[in-house]
Amino acid sequence: MSDSFPATSALDEELARAELYGLLARLWYAPPDDELLAAFQVAPTEAPAAGAFLEEPWRQLVGVARGIGVRAASDEYDALFGGIGKPEVYLFGSHYLSGFLNDKPLARLRGDLERLGLAREQAVPETEDHVACVFEAMRYLIAGNDAAVANLTQQQAFFASHVQPWLPAMCDAVGMHPKAHFYAALATLTRAFIEVEAQGFDMLN
Repeated sequence: MSDSFPATSALDEELARAELYGLLARLWYAPPDDELLAAFQVAPTEAPAAGAFLEEPWRQLVGVARGIGVRAASDEYDALFGGIGKPEVYLFGSHYLSGFLNDKPLARLRGDLERLGLAREQAVPETEDHVACVFEAMRYLIAGNDAAVANLTQQQAFFASHVQPWLPAMCDAVGMHPKAHFYAALATLTRAFIEVEAQGFDMLN
């Protein structure tokens, strides 16, 4: 998972997209540690692009991150997504697409990942439809070295099938939860980014 912050130059638009997917994946996968929270302390609040649609949600996330400690962030993550049994909020696509975990949407995702030559690392306990895993796949499709896989056509198809249909619902569930503070800000940025990505892909049609 990436701990880097999005690039700000328009010349680095694709790099910025990949880095933002990576940062979002890192933050949804686990609570931020000391190093990442320290990075937020010096993060430019005009990123990813001054005056752009993402500027305000990015500024809000940076502001919340600067006021939260590792313990509080970890407690919030556990309260929302952890615990024994059913979590308060699910981070898995199958839950939002079918109402069940490990269901048909996960099987379809695994088939597409296999076709792309991607696979979940054995050390990762979460299934492939975890939001962090899906975002990591998008990051690879943007920044990977294999042009047959890492291209706009593959990005658009994967996004339309495995990101756009359920991410807004997940972000709404997190954002409306009374225990969400840092992750409510992250959900706002994530949803805004997904909207920007959807608009960009629509322009390709």
